[in-house]
Amino acid sequence: MSVILCTAGYDHTIRFWEALSGICSRTIQHPDSQVNRLCISPDKRYLAAAGHHTVKLFDIRSTNPAPLLVFEGHTGNITGVAFHCEGKWMVTSSEDGTVKIWETRSGTIQRSYNHGSPANDVVIHPNQGEIISCDRAGSVRLWDLAENTCSHQLIPEEDVSVTSVTVATDGTLLCAANTVGNVYVWRLEQQYERTTLIPLTQFSAHSSHYITRILLSPDVKKLATCSADHTAKIWEVKDMEPQGPDSEQRPFPLEATLTGHQRWVWDCAFSADSAYLVTACSDHYARLWELHSQQIIRQYNGHHRGAVCVALNDYSEAR
Repeated sequence: MSVILCTAGYDHTIRFWEALSGICSRTIQHPDSQVNRLCISPDKRYLAAAGHHTVKLFDIRSTNPAPLLVFEGHTGNITGVAFHCEGKWMVTSSEDGTVKIWETRSGTIQRSYNHGSPANDVVIHPNQGEIISCDRAGSVRLWDLAENTCSHQLIPEEDVSVTSVTVATDGTLLCAANTVGNVYVWRLEQQYERTTLIPLTQFSAHSSHYITRILLSPDVKKLATCSADHTAKIWEVKDMEPQGPDSEQRPFPLEATLTGHQRWVWDCAFSADSAYLVTACSDHYARLWELHSQQIIRQYNGHHRGAVCVALNDYSEAR
């Protein structure tokens, strides 16, 4: 399969779609709970579905609806999931206040880091040696896996929940979004084998509305934000000089506002060429957008309740 597109949400199903035709090719039942997040392994073999207390690992190539493995150990909703570049390990974040690293083959917990507050999201730095997570108390943390410690803690706004984080595929940028519609951007630099974070800009992206997801495109030229205001927005990533504390913050230029969703837009995924975006919405639909024209190319109909997560892997097999 050259293109793998999956959605899931409140109706306790995971659906696989033929991206271009919009046909649902397969449905997997997830009776235990809603599905909060989806992630496809880089080799396109596995789908990780994060639910209430567990992550289930499904074999994409198999017709068996049962999971290959169930990762058990969290005691709260699992809010984020990401695979190591070779699929050897997986990281999760949870409302139980922890970020956990799992050995993918056995499902055992290798490490557990404590946020002290419900963790909302987690991503893996492209160097595979650091992970970045965020929490409801308002902190963004960078964890150094070699040192097995939290090397940086950032608090963009005191007591404002940070809902989502994203890191550039080339490791140059970190972006975070929060519940009052604001976006924060840092430049990541490697100095003496340590990562330093330099504030670049901050701006209001959704005028006080909750941002549910923030995502940098694979080519690091676009930034997508999804929101409770029923829109997704595309921002042009600009090369900026670090802003001083008293200088006026310049936002990324707004490229597009994707309108047509009827309720909260919960999640999004870029195509490998950064030309398309798939969004998942509480109005039950997922949508495929062509970003140049800002048009809906395909609407995926089939969920009976809100679609809250989407995963897309259309990278070439030689990746």
